[in-house]
Amino acid sequence: MSSSSFLIAVFEFVLLLFSLSFHECAHAWMASRLGDQTARLQGRVTLNPMYHVDPIGTLLFPALIIFGPFFGFTFFSGFLVGWAKPTPVITRNFQKIVRDDNLTTLAGPASNLVLVFAAFIVLAIIRVVVPGGRTLVLSSFAGVIGLNPGVAPGLQAVVLLATLAVLINLSLFFFNLLPIPPLDGSRVLRNMLPYNAVVVYDRINIWVSYLLMIFVGGFILRLLLGPSLALVYSTLAHL
Repeated sequence: MSSSSFLIAVFEFVLLLFSLSFHECAHAWMASRLGDQTARLQGRVTLNPMYHVDPIGTLLFPALIIFGPFFGFTFFSGFLVGWAKPTPVITRNFQKIVRDDNLTTLAGPASNLVLVFAAFIVLAIIRVVVPGGRTLVLSSFAGVIGLNPGVAPGLQAVVLLATLAVLINLSLFFFNLLPIPPLDGSRVLRNMLPYNAVVVYDRINIWVSYLLMIFVGGFILRLLLGPSLALVYSTLAHL
């Protein structure tokens, strides 16, 4: 295990933890704005990860993906996702239950797009303004992520963090929109189903959901991430 590989793994874990906290904070903030103060009263309108951590989804599962390859465990490798403790929502507190529940639900994935956009702006500025920035940014996005002694460490750290932020938050965006309980996409789908279908949908076992996330979700993620990252790369290349 090289020191640079381990450092990148640590960056990934910290960024994922922040992104998940930002995601859940967005749920809680939107619910509060729409009339349900349940999450706010539980302290969930915060970026403090201690209020959002789920032992499996925030710690164990991402740790296996990030650090597992260093020890020969590669079963989950290939994409970095996770989930946090669900934000509590009491829908009867909303004025328009279905609409406001959907808005609260979609605030999470939307927050990941906000982080993607913010990281993209950072990369675009470095690409245009910094001498040699084009090569640094594009090589980082092309997968040549490592520590280059010929580049200022601070600048390279910023490019690395921004690149990983785009990768992680695009993954979280698509992952959370999957219609697999308890992901956000399942909540939106549930609001569209007739009553009898909702009863069946709510009986899906949590371990079935985990298997669907790992196998079906991983396959779909790879299909969606490739074109999305290619679009970001192409945009940066042609600025």
